[in-house]
Amino acid sequence: MELYCAMDLHANNTLIGLSDENDKRIVNCRMENKLELILRKLEPYRESIVGIAVESTYNWYWLVDGLREAGYKVHLVNTSAVKQYEGLKFSDDSTDAFWLAHLLRLKILPEGYIYPKEERGVRDLLRKRMALVQQHTANVLSVENILTRNTGVQVNSNDIKKLEIEELESLIKDQNILRAITSSLSVMSCLAKEIREIELMVKSQVKLKPEFQKLRTVDGIGNILALTIMLETGDIGRFPEVGNYSSYCRCVGSNKLTNGKKKGKGNTKNGNRYLAWAYIEAANFAVRYNDRAKSFYQRKCSKTTRVVAIKAVAHKLARACFHIMHDHVDFEDKRAFA
Repeated sequence: MELYCAMDLHANNTLIGLSDENDKRIVNCRMENKLELILRKLEPYRESIVGIAVESTYNWYWLVDGLREAGYKVHLVNTSAVKQYEGLKFSDDSTDAFWLAHLLRLKILPEGYIYPKEERGVRDLLRKRMALVQQHTANVLSVENILTRNTGVQVNSNDIKKLEIEELESLIKDQNILRAITSSLSVMSCLAKEIREIELMVKSQVKLKPEFQKLRTVDGIGNILALTIMLETGDIGRFPEVGNYSSYCRCVGSNKLTNGKKKGKGNTKNGNRYLAWAYIEAANFAVRYNDRAKSFYQRKCSKTTRVVAIKAVAHKLARACFHIMHDHVDFEDKRAFA
């Protein structure tokens, strides 16, 4: 008898649903989030379990890794792509779990990518770096706003990073405002130190794989952005076409049209926000250092806003990088920004 298992994972408990090839419920229980308890519950059915579907929630690492190490075939569910029966009037954790088991039995379960465990820690460390960079930028903008509001003087971000206390005292006489600025400068200094140390730690552990080496030929992509793209992309072979990759990078719009009229939009945030950030960063550098990218950006700016124009450049770079990683070729700006 073949059994199909699904787990509705929560912050502090997991509901286990186990059904047979006729969708008959064999096990329906809620357990504490402890791997040893869950494995003990599954052990009597080990030989019959065909696969286990686990919801892709924020805390799936421990459960998926533990089940795979125990020898089970695990399927990570793409929850945003799972469609419930439209006529359903009542649902709870139990019905959700058995619905996933049903989809698994029919082999139509939408699945997500299980990132290799050995590289996951370095990838998540780079994600932390991104968060610190965003906090650093927020503090720079805060200082810039305070100075402009109180003095009428506009100071660019590079000069803000070099501000000395004597220079600030000559500009700001109010001690409360001065304290607000110096507190942001202190946080910026701390964040910059942590960012540098994370970069050194990442570079000491991981190098660009051969298929990702040519990312460095793209104007605007340096070591850190190349590593970010490599670690967030994973196996480039999991994207059948360039459009799948650019969509995963959140570089594709999501509109619903009928008879030429907009009737709504889909989930624009479906994809990898870290890759989206990486390509936006690359686009901002590309328009500075690549003439073709700059011309393309300026043409877009003449027709739309700067934000949309930069997003269009990021889309071009994402498509170009797909071909670079997939075909192992150098970047050609003439083809990317034709």
